[in-house]
Amino acid sequence: MGLKNMSLILGFLGFVFLQGLLVCTAYNVHNYSFIVKNTFFERLCSNKTMLTVNGGFPGPTIHVRKGDRAYVNVHNEASYGVTIHWHGVKQPRNPWSDGPENITQCPIKPRKNFTYEVIFSDEEGTLWWHAHSDWTRATVHGAIVILPEANTTYPFPEPAAEQVLILGKGNARDTNFFFFFFCYTIW
Repeated sequence: MGLKNMSLILGFLGFVFLQGLLVCTAYNVHNYSFIVKNTFFERLCSNKTMLTVNGGFPGPTIHVRKGDRAYVNVHNEASYGVTIHWHGVKQPRNPWSDGPENITQCPIKPRKNFTYEVIFSDEEGTLWWHAHSDWTRATVHGAIVILPEANTTYPFPEPAAEQVLILGKGNARDTNFFFFFFCYTIW
């Protein structure tokens, strides 16, 4: 009878221990939908159409905490293939969601979609995401804000407020023009 009781106690302790591991490895899941399409803009005193995400330039900001995951469903409504790269995100054991075109994935064809699984393992701070296909990175980009894990503090005094700034270069010409001009002048 003593051996049977000992087995029950060890089984119960093992169950409690495994439950504790599951709680420790739990993460929050965030879902985003990116619609990549041509949008009419007035910039630098000229009107032009440029590739945007959800009609904005820059695109939406992703907000997560360290250790979270984000699923980003990219709908390509543009005329070009496109991929998205999560700059500075390590993506452990998940290279097919990293975005380098024709290296870790094929471009998302026009009128198709692809869902990225973005794993935020130990990153903290502000990173960025951008298109990784030819000239599309000029206008298809946005920020990733990664807060510390819940119930932890910043490694510095907590700021009173935060504001994301994305610096970029604007062109009066079409960004596609510069890509083709570069290709023809180099080759």
